Amino acid sequence: MKDESVELLLYGKEISDLTAEVEYKGVKITKVTPAESKNYLFLELSIAENTQAGEVSIKLNSGRRTVHTFQYQMQNRNQNPASLTGFNSSDVIYLITPDRFSNGNPDNDIVKGMRETSLNRQEDYARHGGDLRGIIDHLDYLDEMGFTAIWSSPVLENNMKQQSYHGYAITDFYKVDPRFGTLDEYKELATKAKARGIKLIFDGVVNHSGSGYWWMEDLPFSDWINYQDSMRVTNHRRTVNEDLYAAQVDRELMTRGWFVPSMPDLNQTNPHMAKYLIQNSIWWIETLGLGGIRQDTYPYSDQSFLRDWTCSIMNEYPNFSIVGEEWSTNPLIVAYWQHGSAIKGRVQGCLNSTMDFPMQSNLVQALNEKESWGNGLVKLYDGLANDFIYANPQDLLVFGDNHDMDRIFTQLNEDVELTKMALTYLLTVRGIPQIYYGTEILMQNSAKRGDHGLIRSDFPGGWPGDDINGFTATGLNDHQKNTQEYLKALLNWRKDKKVIQTGKTLHFAPSDGVYVYFRYNESDIVMVILNKGQASRLNLLRFTEILGDKKNALNPFTGIYTDISGSIQIPAKSTLILEIK
Repeated sequence: MKDESVELLLYGKEISDLTAEVEYKGVKITKVTPAESKNYLFLELSIAENTQAGEVSIKLNSGRRTVHTFQYQMQNRNQNPASLTGFNSSDVIYLITPDRFSNGNPDNDIVKGMRETSLNRQEDYARHGGDLRGIIDHLDYLDEMGFTAIWSSPVLENNMKQQSYHGYAITDFYKVDPRFGTLDEYKELATKAKARGIKLIFDGVVNHSGSGYWWMEDLPFSDWINYQDSMRVTNHRRTVNEDLYAAQVDRELMTRGWFVPSMPDLNQTNPHMAKYLIQNSIWWIETLGLGGIRQDTYPYSDQSFLRDWTCSIMNEYPNFSIVGEEWSTNPLIVAYWQHGSAIKGRVQGCLNSTMDFPMQSNLVQALNEKESWGNGLVKLYDGLANDFIYANPQDLLVFGDNHDMDRIFTQLNEDVELTKMALTYLLTVRGIPQIYYGTEILMQNSAKRGDHGLIRSDFPGGWPGDDINGFTATGLNDHQKNTQEYLKALLNWRKDKKVIQTGKTLHFAPSDGVYVYFRYNESDIVMVILNKGQASRLNLLRFTEILGDKKNALNPFTGIYTDISGSIQIPAKSTLILEIK
């Protein structure tokens, strides 16, 4: 690898005073660091470029006597780093909460020895049994739908007493939670997805761990985690990263405070912790041949660490992709983190993508608000006008909802046509679209808005005996079937449309409840019409600067050509996509 060093964390009874030696061609111990705890020792190895794979024998000595001997396995690389292509605007990402998607192996539902052993599908915050095998079993469904990437919430060990289903309180960064499956099954998912042209995105968490992490009972250093002796919860004031006037006390509590009382904040200014986290991410990329990382709670981490973490990954994998979660509806705050940003005062990192929370908010407002000069669809128009602040708008991840917010069907008050309008916008606007599992069949949480457990409901058909099956459309109502088929057609159409994936954008200010925008390149023009109002005729002379003297347009979903030399009829509350010929 480009970085020829690796640091090993050794844990064993009273090993900190021992010396270490290795005899293996190409491998040297360059640094030995005892921890404050007598039970840790950190070894830095240098591995020469042409070193052969094999078992490296490492001895720990007390004087001349060898106390411990262990084998460190160096493996041949399975991946060509240049061939690991991350997600980009040609992809559409399907976000899955594994515990709630499909139970492919009931035998791993309850695992003895884990702190939470209950299973109750009737309880929103209990484990329901979904697993990696369930995702593997439905790869054909995702492929046929037209998705090209899977972002799964974390499947690493969450050995917590309760609410362990969501995956974000990790208790071992190197272990797959046995209730989700095995490392071999995780590899199988990556391999079988890749065979279908589907990238696997890893949901990373470097800001915090779960309080049940194995090292919590014996921490190596007094600064291994933040507020180690007196837990303090973060103030969640994420703007302190950009705020010229923020008080130091607020900055410190934001980045050092625990995310919640059960999630200790990892101190990434400790060089051994930083190395541990960076190496772990690279290990998962290499092990699974990942197609990207989505990094949770991005702005909560130390900025210098984020620079080192992102740039270490991008240095090893130049075509990789990382998207950071910055939950702000202010585009200035989101733009701050993207690589290449010209915003002053930032620590320049290598993060190429950020989640477009501002546009998500604009989308919901645009479709829910009554149309006026300053409300309604103009929110989308004004939202795109902010793209000048982003280093690369094409790399923004656009979405209608995710696992932490009300489902888009609920946000749009269960209006089917508005939901289809939202999906159309997400799949035709600039950026990288992400769809939450079940959106295609209008899953909702309207009975209890804001309830995360309900937001992450079971996908129907993912469990034996389910009366309704979203994978086969059995038992779905007409609206669900229609939306699923509509999204499937849209996704598969988008796969081959470079003009949508990487084309330029030209949009016209909304008028009378109609918003029109174009995606275009040197060879193609696509016209998208969003109409929230009544049926009307749209005068096309307004769009002459891009339509020129073109006379015909094709509806790619009906195969019908339309004369565009004058005006066209637009149905009430509808979406229309036209390929200009």
